[in-house]
Amino acid sequence: MHILMLPWLAFGHILPFTELAKRIARQGHRVTLLSTPRNTRRLIRIPPDLAGLVRVVDVHLPRVEHLPEDAEASIDLPSDDLRPYLRVAYDSAFSDKLSDILQEQERPDWVLIDYAPYWAPAAAARHGVPCACLSLFGAAALSVFGPPDALMGRGEHARTRPEDLTVVPDYVPFPTAVALRGFEARAFFEPAFVPDGSGVSEAYRFGKCIEGSRLVGIRSSAEFEPEWLRVLGELYQKPVIPVGLFPPPPTQDVTGHEATLQWLDRQAPGSVVYAAFGSEAKLTSAQLQTIALGLEASGLPFLWAFRPPVDADDGKGWLPEGFVERVNGRGLVCCGWVPQAKLLAHESVGAFLTHAGWNSITEGLARGVRLVLLPLMFDQGPNARLLVEKKVGVEVARDEDDGSFAQDDIAAALRRVVVEDEGEVFGDKVKELAKVFGNDVANDRCVRDFLRCLSECSRQQQG
Repeated sequence: MHILMLPWLAFGHILPFTELAKRIARQGHRVTLLSTPRNTRRLIRIPPDLAGLVRVVDVHLPRVEHLPEDAEASIDLPSDDLRPYLRVAYDSAFSDKLSDILQEQERPDWVLIDYAPYWAPAAAARHGVPCACLSLFGAAALSVFGPPDALMGRGEHARTRPEDLTVVPDYVPFPTAVALRGFEARAFFEPAFVPDGSGVSEAYRFGKCIEGSRLVGIRSSAEFEPEWLRVLGELYQKPVIPVGLFPPPPTQDVTGHEATLQWLDRQAPGSVVYAAFGSEAKLTSAQLQTIALGLEASGLPFLWAFRPPVDADDGKGWLPEGFVERVNGRGLVCCGWVPQAKLLAHESVGAFLTHAGWNSITEGLARGVRLVLLPLMFDQGPNARLLVEKKVGVEVARDEDDGSFAQDDIAAALRRVVVEDEGEVFGDKVKELAKVFGNDVANDRCVRDFLRCLSECSRQQQG
């Protein structure tokens, strides 16, 4: 088969789409992967042995008012308020390129779409090519957000106010706490469910992509959340197929990080907290200062992949006064990109303080690392509740009104999974899940099953 892949313009989407593209190619299929020139240069690495099977096509974004000139991914945006302008540029450039490729002599057999290109199913259908939607979110979080109709603001399950997201839906047939908390729902509702400057809402995009797809692939595993995959299949009324978890291998280039790895080598096995909050979340100076003080108060060795605050001005006040000196030798603060998969695989790392993004969860559990969860946006709240229920992580206590957190709550959660007796239970659970998340044989089997479904679906359509 020849599969065309359209990821959204975010690191947390381009990287897993690229990893899946390589795994599809290793099964002998051809892949065309669309991205932008800057993202291709900084993110997409295709091994020489797959170069004949994976074609990376650069798509140049048009100039859009208010969009910074070099912004080609969400991480490049200084403010979340600019996200609609990136969507406008994406819609314009990628819909045109999709139409061009669908008219090539060797057109693709399938278009595999992310949540954002809501125009793709109709465009592909005009050329007789089916679409499949690939969700990079887990099945539990997707179940909370509802069926395609609800995402598009229709039907009995439509989300018309934030409070609708704080209760477990009545179609979930088992007891669970997987839902948004009040402060999460209030922050999430408008950006997700209200149309923005691109003309539609984020939720509408996702709903339209699911509605227009023949089947839905979920970056998940039947061994991890079978109950939620069943719920989602009933909600979507079409095949929902786990494609595996495909965490990136810990083989990244560590040039410039040799001293960090040497520091880790000197720490006791399982003693270090690795802290990182992904490429999407834009933390404030106050939040970063609280996190710093929480890491300090925990008394544990830590390695922090630090990104400047969203309200940074002259570079002053990013960290508490005297913090670096007080934690000298016990803690490392690394600015800029770090080889996260490599660091999480190091034997001295025992806990991961994370925002509970699905990519980070996948990477942490694949390496058998206990999780301390500080969800910040999107699907991260439901993800955190799911992991707490499965006893592989602890969620940091929050103020129910505004979502604020205190240094003592961070320190307590860290010590609970690393130092206290209860941590042994978490350790046993994550070791079990590492055999699921980090099992390349099982993950590749999921990819093969997904590809088999695509192939059978194509034959049925032709028949």
